[in-house]
Amino acid sequence: MRRSSDQLSPGSTLPLSTTSLVSTGFVALAVAMGIGRFAFTPVLPMMRHEGALSITGAAWLASANYAGYLAGALLPLLISIPTYRGIRWGLVIICLGTSAMGFVQTLSGWMVLRAVTGIGSAWVLIFVSAWCLDHLKQVGRLVLNGAVFAGVGAGILVTGLLCLAFMKAKMTSTQAWVGLGSLAILSTALIWPVTRAIPKSERKLPSVRTWNLEASRLILCYGAFGFSYIIPATFLPAMAQRIVSDPGVFGWMWPAFGAAAIVSTLVAAGTSKRMGNRQLWIACQLLMAVGVALPALWHHLCSIVVAALLVGSTFMVTSMVAVQEARQVAGRDPTPLISAMTTCFAIGQVIGPLLASKLPHLGDEFAGSLLLASFLLVLSACTLIRGGPAPLAKSLQKNTFGSPADPIHPQVHLGGLDFLCTSHCKMSRCRGGEINRLASMLSNGTLCP
Repeated sequence: MRRSSDQLSPGSTLPLSTTSLVSTGFVALAVAMGIGRFAFTPVLPMMRHEGALSITGAAWLASANYAGYLAGALLPLLISIPTYRGIRWGLVIICLGTSAMGFVQTLSGWMVLRAVTGIGSAWVLIFVSAWCLDHLKQVGRLVLNGAVFAGVGAGILVTGLLCLAFMKAKMTSTQAWVGLGSLAILSTALIWPVTRAIPKSERKLPSVRTWNLEASRLILCYGAFGFSYIIPATFLPAMAQRIVSDPGVFGWMWPAFGAAAIVSTLVAAGTSKRMGNRQLWIACQLLMAVGVALPALWHHLCSIVVAALLVGSTFMVTSMVAVQEARQVAGRDPTPLISAMTTCFAIGQVIGPLLASKLPHLGDEFAGSLLLASFLLVLSACTLIRGGPAPLAKSLQKNTFGSPADPIHPQVHLGGLDFLCTSHCKMSRCRGGEINRLASMLSNGTLCP
């Protein structure tokens, strides 16, 4: 008998085990984020040492990638893209765009390549997340979601270690880009056969909704998070390089950032169950605020190390719990709210590096932007504290967007969380079966609120 974890993926003809799916998602996110999004961060000190980029040029290059990410996040909302094509096309774009960085020598050319690579990164992240979450829900293994997203930290760790080795070997930034592009190609080739099992269903356009106060609060706070974390996530090794010029020392900042991200994503699921999504989000914002401000207040290598650990350990956890909080606030149709939060987040990422090169330096090249970012993190944490419980937990009368709730289907309180019975269930199940099923899933840890 076939185990539930080895069931066929919908729309596929190949058996797909949960282990294969988690491994593929892990590698795909490592390529998309570790290389497609963040390879520029550890390569930047090499490019600056060679005189190829100023801080202003670096800011424009980083923002070009984040603008591409924004465009990539919006495109699936405007046109129908099959999941398997979104993942495959995204991986190919990342491989070609990263490799081509080693063969172009102009800022304008680099900006085009990084923007296109940003589109590919967004597609892989969006479609891999949806694909893996759907499968893990079907087999009741949502706890493995953290293992999939640990690929982001693993990609950052590997690229950081490679760039550290490149600098010690006195290789050029051109060679580094080609090397990272080759790694992306090899990784993509490794998981390419598994992508044949990806569902070929089309993504549907989400319905347009009118946001209430609570939803607007999440959108703005997530945008502030995007603006704030991206400054150290872009310039952390460059900050360390200004204090210690030895690449064998400052080159470790980015691997430390990635290692912290891996550990935090693996423990986040259990922590969110104990603390609650919003409380964990607030805690991450405050910890990140300390990490972001520290290098501006204390010009020492230790402050950069602490910043790498604090920001690295909170940025992916914040993303994960923010999406879960959005699901609880939005109720039965969270896609529009999550899309709006992602868009605001991406806009913040585009603005962050540009302001970093324009704000007053206050005695240090990045001090002004770091202090502003820290202030916004604290402000958004306070805004989340002021917010009440998720609207579905507040009232039986109205849902998140102000439309009447169905009085036939009851609400049940389990483990500190409120659930509204799904509208498609039979009335005979509302009084018992559906609620018992939710209670069983919660106690078994297979229901991720």
